[in-house]
Amino acid sequence: MQKVTKSSVMEELMEKMSLPGQRALKDGQITEGKVISIMQNTLYVDLGGAKTGIVSSREYRNAISMIKDLKPGDTVQATVVELENDEGYVELSMKEASRERSWINLRGKMDGGEVISIRVKEANKGGLMAEHEGIAGFMPVSQLSYAHYPRVEGGDKQKIFQELQKFVGQDLKVRIIGVDQQENKLIFSEKAAEDKELKDLLSNYQIGMTVEGTVSGVVNFGAFVKFDENLEGLVHISELDWQLIENPSDIVNVGDKVKAEIIGIEEDRVSLSIKRLKPNPWDTVGERFTAGDVVKARVMKLNPFGAFAKLDRDIHGLAHISEFGTEENMKEKLKIGEEYEFTILSIEPRDYKMALGFGKQKPKKDTEEKTVEKTETPQDAADTKTEPDPA
Repeated sequence: MQKVTKSSVMEELMEKMSLPGQRALKDGQITEGKVISIMQNTLYVDLGGAKTGIVSSREYRNAISMIKDLKPGDTVQATVVELENDEGYVELSMKEASRERSWINLRGKMDGGEVISIRVKEANKGGLMAEHEGIAGFMPVSQLSYAHYPRVEGGDKQKIFQELQKFVGQDLKVRIIGVDQQENKLIFSEKAAEDKELKDLLSNYQIGMTVEGTVSGVVNFGAFVKFDENLEGLVHISELDWQLIENPSDIVNVGDKVKAEIIGIEEDRVSLSIKRLKPNPWDTVGERFTAGDVVKARVMKLNPFGAFAKLDRDIHGLAHISEFGTEENMKEKLKIGEEYEFTILSIEPRDYKMALGFGKQKPKKDTEEKTVEKTETPQDAADTKTEPDPA
């Protein structure tokens, strides 16, 4: 059996230098590759193309439990620690990548409202400590279920602590309600996992009712609003405001007091709308704009099927790609954030649609056909995850 040496590994790696498809790597990036070999407490990983990574020294010791069962050809994930060391290798950390994946998984479980099981490791006067996916988390006393909440007369902290110690070693069903990787914070809630309790609370509410609450979270697809102490609803980006929205944080921030209308209740999930409590600007669009008007509008978004431009705070229109011939021509003529002259070709208030022509034009009979079949509403345009088909 041929002895594997560091020089033979280098020769093998040099042979791989001719492989096509070199990938661009960045510090802190999670990358994937196949195990080449393990020797002298170093793991060699083929990252594709001319890139080869190593897990060595402290990073090797930190990940020994993950490395010990690996064999050549196995796929591994690791975080880029250094793009190129003195020997030309990409320095990798498997431990860091595993931790990064854990945070991503935790965020997904929180966003998905998944109920998980945790084992309580210790207690303090403020709550319970547990671990999930290798990340230490905390459950405040206030997030215990009604049945487990310590009922201590006078709120004596020492007595509360004694009550909380009874849960050490127990498994509890919880949901994740807070994930902050930067602050290294993971927050559990047993109360939020109690579907029946939430359903009982929600039985007091109906679609169409108005609630008052506080913005508890802002994400790229909308904002969460907490109301009635234990209930929380989502205001989707399409329900935040009538105007074109690119970033929900431009409209609301955590801590804001808001009023919202309940527009959906499904099991323990509540859908809210802030915009429906505001006057609909499309109801009066005809008082301000008419087909044939030449207007100044600011370009807010460019898509393969056209350009969205805002005429005022709330009203936007679409200049179809046919106005420019090609997407390349459109991008040459228009810059996001700049104002241009457009002609209003048609207005359809009930569908929140306005067709625009680029520059000064005379209204045409076929302008409605020029309005794309799937023209977006102001908020749909902000949701880049679901681009309409231009066909």
